[in-house]
Amino acid sequence: MLSSMTGYGRAQKILNGRDILVEIRSVNHRYFEYTSRIPRVYNYIDEKLKSLVKSSVSRGKVEVAVTINNIEAKDSVIHINKCVAEGYVSALRSVSQELMLGDDLKLSNLIKLPDIFNVQKAPDDEEQIWQDISQVAEEALGRFKEMRKVEGAKLRVDVIEKAGLILNMVSEVERISPQTVENYRNKLSAKLEEILENKGIDQQRIVTEAAIFAEKIAVDEETVRLRSHVSQLETMLDSEEAVGRKLDFLVQEMNREVNTIGSKAQNLEITKIVVDMKAEIEKIREQIQNIE
Repeated sequence: MLSSMTGYGRAQKILNGRDILVEIRSVNHRYFEYTSRIPRVYNYIDEKLKSLVKSSVSRGKVEVAVTINNIEAKDSVIHINKCVAEGYVSALRSVSQELMLGDDLKLSNLIKLPDIFNVQKAPDDEEQIWQDISQVAEEALGRFKEMRKVEGAKLRVDVIEKAGLILNMVSEVERISPQTVENYRNKLSAKLEEILENKGIDQQRIVTEAAIFAEKIAVDEETVRLRSHVSQLETMLDSEEAVGRKLDFLVQEMNREVNTIGSKAQNLEITKIVVDMKAEIEKIREQIQNIE
């Protein structure tokens, strides 16, 4: 199914004491470009996250934002320095005896003393953290892809409509083109009659000149190829693969055929139709720039 390069997906879960939020957004870009915003302490997941996204996205400028909040304080470990505590107790009791003070030493007194407690960050279980983040990221990626497909469906409808208009205009060119030759033949005959005053007009010469003119302005090959290009365009729009680059090339070929028709046709009506066809092709080109 056709996908747009514009999309957004968001997912949030609480897993193993961590509130994990993943947001994925993208805009159109000629190639695949990945950027991320991840807390520095979790930078080791960046390459895995990039691979996960790239497995589903072939083109587009993609930004992934990850936010992680530890809500159960499992990221800290408290160590007790028993040697320092024993030193404090021994020193305090020694001073108490020397100064003949009461020994009212309590645990609450020790808590206020420095270096007894040491708070350290608990070592990360990197594999578990990645499993949790990837679970949320896959959910966000699913929503992201769904939005791109919805946008892609809208683009398909619009491009198909414009392609239909082009085919209608091709039919009009095919209708008018033979009339151009006939008009030329009549004008040529009238001109020769005026010049020769009806004295010995060579009808074979008129036929020959008209045939040469007809070959010069014939656009049959161009209209046949243009119809073929439109047919290929419609087929590609129903492809399950990423077809953005192929569509871009095909539209260039369509534009080339229309330009040739415009340069060959010596008819004001056809010239106007060519201008309209080029306008529709340009609209299609603008639309397919956002197709993956």
